[in-house]
Amino acid sequence: MTETKTTCPYCGVGCGVLARVKDGIVSVQGDEQHPANFGRLCVKGASLAETTGLEGRLLHPQLDGERVSWPQALTAAGERLRAIIEQYGPQAVAFYASGQLLTEDYYAANKLMKGFIGAGNIDTNSRLCMSSAVTGYKRAFGADVVPCSYEDVEGSDLVILVGSNAAWAHPVLYQRLVQAKQNRPEMKVVVIDPRRTATCDIADRHLAIAPGTDGGLFVGLLHALAEHGIVDERYADTPAALAAAEGWTVEKVADFCGLPQNDVQAFYQEFIAAPRAITLYTMGINQSSSGSDKCNAIINVHLASGKFAREGCGPFSLTGQPNAMGGREVGGLATMLAAHMNFEPADLARVARFWGSERLAQTPGLMAVDLFSAIGRGEVKAVWIMGTNRQCRCRIAMR
Repeated sequence: MTETKTTCPYCGVGCGVLARVKDGIVSVQGDEQHPANFGRLCVKGASLAETTGLEGRLLHPQLDGERVSWPQALTAAGERLRAIIEQYGPQAVAFYASGQLLTEDYYAANKLMKGFIGAGNIDTNSRLCMSSAVTGYKRAFGADVVPCSYEDVEGSDLVILVGSNAAWAHPVLYQRLVQAKQNRPEMKVVVIDPRRTATCDIADRHLAIAPGTDGGLFVGLLHALAEHGIVDERYADTPAALAAAEGWTVEKVADFCGLPQNDVQAFYQEFIAAPRAITLYTMGINQSSSGSDKCNAIINVHLASGKFAREGCGPFSLTGQPNAMGGREVGGLATMLAAHMNFEPADLARVARFWGSERLAQTPGLMAVDLFSAIGRGEVKAVWIMGTNRQCRCRIAMR
C-alpha cells in the first residue's frame, strides 16, 4: 500500500487528506496532523476517492483532435504562441488560472507570462471571487495579507459571520467553530445574512439585514465606537473614516438595514464589550457592486477598536478555492507583479533582476472580465486556461 499526503481541491479550507492506494483501489481519510482540519472531512472531501476513475479524462496530449507525444504537443503550443506574438505582439496572448493550481504552478505561469512573454495578461478565479478582499486589504495594510488564522476563530469571544454560509461553503471550519462554542458556551456567534441559513443553527443572534446593506451596519458600528470614546489612537486614518461614519446613528442604521433598533444596538454593545472579536466574511460581501468598500468598513472597525493583530481578533476573509491565496501571493492577478509587488519602478527592477528577464511586462494586464471581452472581440488570439475544467487540467484555445 502506498500513502500520499495531499490537499482537498474543493473549498477554501484546504483540508489535509491521506490518499492510499492498495491493489489499485484508492481510499482517502482526513489527515489528523493537518492544521486546517485535524482529520475532519466534509462529504465532498470524504468522497474524493470516487473521483479518481479514468472515465472521461484526457489521458494523453492531443493536437487538432489527434493523440500526440508530449514533445510534439509542447513544441506545437510553443510555435503557435510564438507565431501569434510575432504577428500581433505579446498582448495578444493571455493565461487564465485557478485556485486549483499549486503555488509552484502559479508562480511558473506568472513568470512565463509577465517575465518572458512580456505581457501582464494572467488573471485567475481570485478576480471574480476575491478581488474585493484583495483591494480592501491593500487599502488598509498596503499589501494583500490576511491577518488571521483558524486558531483565531476558536480563540475569539465574539465571532461574526457576514455574507457567509460557512456551514455549507466551509463546512470543516464551521465544525471547528461548533466545537469551539461547545467547549466555551460563553462565546457569542452573530450571523449577518438576509436569509436564515444553516450557519444560524449556532448563532446567538441573527441579523436579517436587507440585501446589500452590510456596509451601513459596519459604518454605524464605527460611529458607535467613536461615540463610546474607544477608538484606538494607533488607527492612522481615524479622521477620514470617522467623518464618513458621522451621522450613522443606530436609528439611521436600523432604517437603512431594515432591522429593529434594539437588535442593532445590542450587536454594537456586544462588539464593544467583547475582549476579542473576529469577523468572517466571504462571497456575500466580496461579490457586491461595493464589495471593496464593505471589506474596508469591516476592517476599519477592527482597527479602530484595537481588535486586530492579536489572538482571536481581526477581519478574516474566507477564500473560495483551496489555493486562491497561494496564487495571489505569487502574482496570479493581472494587476500585481509577484510576491505582493506592484508595477512600480523599484519592484519592476527587482523582479526583472531576479528573473533575469529583459522582457518583463511594465504595466498591468487584462483583468478577467476585460480579458473575456478582448477574447470575444478577437484582440486576444490565444488563451491558456489552467485548472478550471474538471475534465481537463489545462487547455490552450487558439483563435
